[in-house]
Amino acid sequence: MKFVDEATVRVQAGNGGAGCVSFRREKNIPLGGPDGGDGGDGGSIWLVAREGINTLADFRVNRRYRARHGEQGSGSNCSGRGGEDLEIPVPCGTLVYAEETAELLGDLTRPGERLLVAAGGHGGKGNTRFKSSVNQAPRRSTPGTPGEQRVLRLELTLLADVGLLGKPNAGKSTLIRAVSAARPKVADYPFTTLHPNLGVVSVGPLRSFVMADIPGLIEGAADGAGLGMRFLRHLERTRLLLHIVDIATAPGTTDPADDAVEIVRELERFSPTLAAKERWLVLNKTDLIDEAEADRAGAAVIERLGWRGPLYRVSAMTGDGTAPLMGDVMTRLEEISAPAEAAAGEGA
Repeated sequence: MKFVDEATVRVQAGNGGAGCVSFRREKNIPLGGPDGGDGGDGGSIWLVAREGINTLADFRVNRRYRARHGEQGSGSNCSGRGGEDLEIPVPCGTLVYAEETAELLGDLTRPGERLLVAAGGHGGKGNTRFKSSVNQAPRRSTPGTPGEQRVLRLELTLLADVGLLGKPNAGKSTLIRAVSAARPKVADYPFTTLHPNLGVVSVGPLRSFVMADIPGLIEGAADGAGLGMRFLRHLERTRLLLHIVDIATAPGTTDPADDAVEIVRELERFSPTLAAKERWLVLNKTDLIDEAEADRAGAAVIERLGWRGPLYRVSAMTGDGTAPLMGDVMTRLEEISAPAEAAAGEGA
């Protein structure tokens, strides 16, 4: 499942430091020659592809990046200190465009790949550089050149890291609204989700992932019933599934345990590979029933599924329990990525 994550940022490289006009002043050498040093170069700005970063969410908070300026030169032929380069980590697969011209500047696909997006200015020349046989005491220096400034548009085609499974009205759309900026339609009738919704879930600086909410599954979805079948194949590329079960169904309606078993059955019919994918059980709508009732409903679901995996109770409506769930999901995704990152480091 793909969508394009975009961000616009402004980058400004450091200016070069000015050259220095200076003359030696030593005992017994009243008219010493020029000894003004050059200015330091300004720092450049690089984008660097990094594993473990999944979205451009942080660039919608931090939109401006500046590298340090070079320092001015000084006497005794001392050059100014150069400004340090600034490296900005971005996800692998980031396309970088110049906003004004729409020119593609680069495509960062491999971990560690670097792209120069703003070159630092050159340091100016000190007056020592202008000494000649006809000009023994030059009083001339040059200023540093300005660093490049650019407005960049970053684009990232994302695959969802986490997929939400569940019956219609299990609370998937409410959950994705609660933990991300996605705003899918939420209502109390089936199939309010008519197309996939994706949201970026941020749990801290440079720690975020993409969650996908697909239309609810009904019996026969693997054979094309309802809206879910055409989207099931997209979930095969996710790394983790959250199985959302409504444990607060009204008496006389569907049973939560039956609903949970039905989802698993449809997964197995559609794709054994998808059914074998790591899946966590999330019992939702705990705010609508008392604790004892939630215990009974949850126990029935666990027994029918023979569940031995991770289990969470949440209220997507109130947000209760969602923060620990999202934090644990992020940690698990990082654990899944760790072997690939280690292999990439060994091959570098």
